[in-house]
This record gives sequence, structure tokens and C-alpha cells, in this order.
Amino acid sequence: MASVASLLPARTAAQPRAIAAWLLGVAALVFAMVVVGGITRLTESGLSITRWDVVSGTLPPLSEAEWQAQFALYQQSSQYQMMNQGMSLAAFKGIFFWEFVHRLLGRLIGLAFALPLAWFWIAGRIPQGYKLRLLALFALGGLQGAIGWWMVASGLVDRTEVAPERLAIHLSNALIIMAGCIWTALDLRDGDTPRHDRPNMWVWPLAALLAVQIVWGAFTAGLRAGHASDTWPLMFGQLVPDGLFARAADLVSDPISVQFVHRSLAYAVAAAILLTAWRLWRAGAGVRALALGGLVLVQFALGVAVIVGHVPIPLGVAHQGVAAMLVAAMTWAAHWSQRSSA
Repeated sequence: MASVASLLPARTAAQPRAIAAWLLGVAALVFAMVVVGGITRLTESGLSITRWDVVSGTLPPLSEAEWQAQFALYQQSSQYQMMNQGMSLAAFKGIFFWEFVHRLLGRLIGLAFALPLAWFWIAGRIPQGYKLRLLALFALGGLQGAIGWWMVASGLVDRTEVAPERLAIHLSNALIIMAGCIWTALDLRDGDTPRHDRPNMWVWPLAALLAVQIVWGAFTAGLRAGHASDTWPLMFGQLVPDGLFARAADLVSDPISVQFVHRSLAYAVAAAILLTAWRLWRAGAGVRALALGGLVLVQFALGVAVIVGHVPIPLGVAHQGVAAMLVAAMTWAAHWSQRSSA
């Protein structure tokens, strides 16, 4: 019988481009996860699976008895009892599908990261200085699974949806993982030597502004605050509706206040990104600048369409997907601003 060592590739020089391609593939899977997560949220599917069965949950129910057992568990949840009384088994299967796909994608991403990481590590192909960074990304992925269940658990008792703050943490961590994979891949492919002859003072302020907007987008989704007002640019016929922020907690708990913050921040984010894209274009960033500027315009238009269209699922999902693409484009542009070719 062949030894384990004989099945492994001979130790060879580091292969940064191969690892970069793998990380970009993982980032693409995380993007798909974010899109499916948006569908799961908008279809109210996230609470349809009430247990976290890491191994046995890999397979869907395969018999009528198994479907009835899953449905019985869901019928014990507060979402069913408070919102979906009388739901048919067929309707339950519809919402079960999206949550199952979401969790299955999570498992797939875990394997797509862990197995190649182990292979590259054992084969000695990871460049010096990158092992700790890759382990950190892997740890964030494991944490994401725990955050996901922590989020779902918040909606199983005395409420019909998950806690918005936990949804915000779940989405934010997913985008951090995606951005981390992209940044590390670009370091491996294009170099990680700092440079100072390109405009780079914008990176952290714009990243912070976009992060705040994404967090308020998650609160908007979690509170169904997109339904609070269906007009634009005015809300209830006013630029600033009466009674906003009566309490400090309204910033994250009152649907009208949350939508107002999210749509108001959209102007600042769009202006800041367009200004940055113009500066990057003049500095020679080319397609990176076009990607940033184009995506923020598309995202702004989608946000307006979501509001005036009463949050249609396709547009809502597109809005979340373009937000993730905007994070990816900003990561790409920021790397160009701060790094040089090796």
C-alpha cells in the first residue's frame, strides 16, 4: 500500500499565483453566499430550519416522514405561530429550500478553503509570511458559521425574524472574509510592497463610510424598514419626516429612522466614491476607477427602485449583490493605491 507521503506532491517552490487563484475562487463563493443570503432574508426563509446539524444537515429530507418531522419542528417556532399559522407543507418546502442552499453553500465554502489550504501547506507551496494570514481567514470562516447559528437562534423565540444587529454582524463578517481573500490574492499576484506615489489617503475613511452604510443596510433589511416609506426623494412628503430619533435607540430600532439614515448615507457614499473614482482615474487607475464609479451609480439606482417598488425580491437581492461587488471593487482599487508590483 502506498504511504501517505508518496501520495503528496514533492516539495517545491512557493506558488503564489496558484494560491491567489484559489483565494479569488473562495471570494466568488462568498459572493454567491451573500446573494443567496439576501434571497433567504427577503423570502423569510432563514428560520425554516430550527436546528444546526453540522453533519446530518448536509442532506435535505429524503422521505415524506422526514419532511413532516422538519415541518413539525418549524411549527414550534415563533415565526410559524405568530406569522405563518396554517402554512402548507408545500409552502414550507419553498422556504426550506433557500435556507438549506444557504447552509450548504457555507459548508462548501468551508471545504473549498480547508482542503486546498491543507494541500498547499503540506506541499510547501505557501509563500513565506502568508500562513498566519490564511489561518486567520480560515478562522473567520469558522466564526461565520457560529455567527449564522447565533443569528438564527435569535429569531426562534418570541419574534418572527432574526435580531437585526446579529444580521448586521453576519453580513459584515462575510464581506470582511471576501475582502480579505481578494486583498491577499492581490498581494500574492501583484505584490505587497507599500508605495506612496498614488492617492491612498482615501482608503480608510471611505472604507469606514461604506461599512457604516452596509451595517445600516442590514438593519434596514432586518427591520423590514424598506417598507416604511415608498417614496423618493421625500419621505411622507418631507425631506426630514417628523418625529425622527425620538429616542437614541431609534437609530437602530425604528424602521422609519433606520430607512432615513440608510437613504441619507447613500448620498454621502455615492458622492465620496464618485470623487474617489475621479481622482483614481486621473492617477491612472483606469478600469478600477470605472468599476467603482459605475457600481455606486447602479447601487444608488437600485436603492431607489427598491424603495419605490415596495421591496421586490429580485431588486432587493440585486441591491445586496451589488453592495458586495462594490466592496470587492473598493478592495481592488485600495490595493492598487497602497501596493506595488513585487
